[in-house]
Amino acid sequence: MKLYGAVRSRTTRPLWALLESGLPFEHVPVLQAYRLDEPAALDAPLNTASAAFLAINPMGQIPTLVDGDLVLTESLACVLHIARKAGAPFGPADQAEDSLMQNWAFFAVASIEPAAIEILYPLSDGRAETPEGQAQIARGLAALDRPLSRIEMHLATHVWMMGGRFTAADICLAETLRYVQRHPTAMAPFAAVRGWLSRCQIRPAFVDMIARRNAETQ
Repeated sequence: MKLYGAVRSRTTRPLWALLESGLPFEHVPVLQAYRLDEPAALDAPLNTASAAFLAINPMGQIPTLVDGDLVLTESLACVLHIARKAGAPFGPADQAEDSLMQNWAFFAVASIEPAAIEILYPLSDGRAETPEGQAQIARGLAALDRPLSRIEMHLATHVWMMGGRFTAADICLAETLRYVQRHPTAMAPFAAVRGWLSRCQIRPAFVDMIARRNAETQ
């Protein structure tokens, strides 16, 4: 498999999954075109506007996963494909687990990510102290309360999201919730969520992925 993308992007999701799976892969750096003036551009042979990359993904978006003739261009679809290919314990053990893994992935992208991005952007672009930024963060926090409560209730009786073990379902949710971690109090009421997220983020594959991400920004 070939994973195309800069690590400072949603590429973290399939990269973490690949590192957990133990499957062989090649990471091909593809920088976002707006970052071409950064030092990281020196290590990226492709960018999202280059003709060579657009021939692979005409949308010009990262990540992109290529597995033989199969090309996947949505980050969580990439994660689910890696999980199915790896099989249990990281991937689904049967059809029921496969469906449950998809359920948590869709939950992450539909119920968590939009609210998490509302919180992340003002914190990242300097608007967090402005009235506009504070209002945006407040909307995100309000929208996040119900899905976080749902995960908190689940984790009250489960160590991991499914199957009694760490799986790709945990990656799908943990990587969307990582956007929220910069906010000092967003997850304060959700002790089980915070404990689970800590368990996810001490895993060697996550530590490896974050180290690669941080190295890209230097």
